[in-house]
Amino acid sequence: MAKLRRNYESGSGEVKGMVRISIFAIILLGLLYFGYDRLLSGNNKNSATPIVLKTAEGAVSGDGKRSTDEAQEPENDPNIYQEKPWLPNTRNGEIVDHTYYTLSYVEAYEQAEWVSYPLTQELLRKPNISRTDYFFDDPKVSTQSATYYDYKGSGYTKGHLAPAADMAFDTLAMRESFYMSNMSPQLRAFNNGIWRELEEQTRDWTYHNKSVYIVSGPVFGTTIRKTKKGIAIPDYFFKIILDVTEPDRKGIAFLIPHRLCEERLQDFAVSIDAVESITGIDFFGHLPGQAAVDLIESNADVNKWKFSEDRYKLRVSRWNRE
Repeated sequence: MAKLRRNYESGSGEVKGMVRISIFAIILLGLLYFGYDRLLSGNNKNSATPIVLKTAEGAVSGDGKRSTDEAQEPENDPNIYQEKPWLPNTRNGEIVDHTYYTLSYVEAYEQAEWVSYPLTQELLRKPNISRTDYFFDDPKVSTQSATYYDYKGSGYTKGHLAPAADMAFDTLAMRESFYMSNMSPQLRAFNNGIWRELEEQTRDWTYHNKSVYIVSGPVFGTTIRKTKKGIAIPDYFFKIILDVTEPDRKGIAFLIPHRLCEERLQDFAVSIDAVESITGIDFFGHLPGQAAVDLIESNADVNKWKFSEDRYKLRVSRWNRE
């Protein structure tokens, strides 16, 4: 260090040489850094960008935290359902179309009267997207949907009508499944119990039957109870499954009381016609071959559907208490 200091003081020629070397080294390091940074950017140019849907108030997670990320719409919105012959023929609410499902939102109840969508074996075979657990106000509901905070302290969970697991084949589908318009107030023992069993059983049926149409919704009694925030509390829930795959086309419906259930799923199986009679909704009035569809709707042969006894035992032994 002393020698260097003497050289610095000994003459201007050596000083100039040292300065030139230093400047050259700085420039060289800058060029190397710039090139390395461009290399990294080039390697990552095809990386997936998370899609965050924009809402008026942002997104809310299961613990109440809001996401403030800006929306990034996909370049090619994959709307694979154009004509939608599977939609119910009857509605009492506002029709709201999302990418992979459609619903009819009833403002007086602050929830959908039905949610309808197709599900295929091909979609279930796709790698699953992670569950988000971020709940969004639905920006497409003109009267404003219920919000995450409308359920706080109500004693009810936010029960999916179109399950998140049915929409796990695509990032956008998963995000849209957490719109609050897709939620209905459910007792925890019901949501975690028989409703979960029915959702999982429906995916099993879809996988083995290749393609089905699904409709889910609440049923209200003559006296409608509401939460403090004005959300109507269903007395029953229904789910309808129509297998459209030839040659063994078939249908089944479930009408389940909104309570902890120890009974088997089969005990709540009814015909599609029975649910239509109770709700006043014509579920499959647009499908081709209406004579054949009408015949399917009039029957509820549980022997055409395989039920999991192991899943039932798991529900009554554990899920009902979770």
